[in-house]
Amino acid sequence: MKRILLIIPAFLVLLISCDGNSTRYRNPFLPDYNFSRDINTNLPLYSGLNSPINPIVIPDDGSGITLIVMKISDTDYRAWDAHCPNQAPSACSLMDVDGVNAVCSCENYTYSLFSGDGAGAYAMKPYRISIIGNNLIRIYN
Repeated sequence: MKRILLIIPAFLVLLISCDGNSTRYRNPFLPDYNFSRDINTNLPLYSGLNSPINPIVIPDDGSGITLIVMKISDTDYRAWDAHCPNQAPSACSLMDVDGVNAVCSCENYTYSLFSGDGAGAYAMKPYRISIIGNNLIRIYN
């Protein structure tokens, strides 16, 4: 009986401390638009995605989302929202790519395109990627 009484508080502490979604990704500055975009890497605009570790910026197509996408390997891509995660969207909130990092021009915060981590309270906003075919990927949320 004493063991059960000791286990219950420990279980409650674990239950309360577990969080499936990190607050670093619950960003009040970047809205959660539903979108899906198919990218054909055979097209010249997206041909940079045929080589690993060669990030490209994919401009907004009317969905309100500008993307930074990078191929890691044949089976692994990373896609991020290109807006600075620690400020509301504005004229200077689109990040620039600098090697394997994204840099906010307003605040000079730098974020890794491998993990999305960087300065500030929020990390870069990630998007899901599915490999549909040999030269076709789908980016969505």
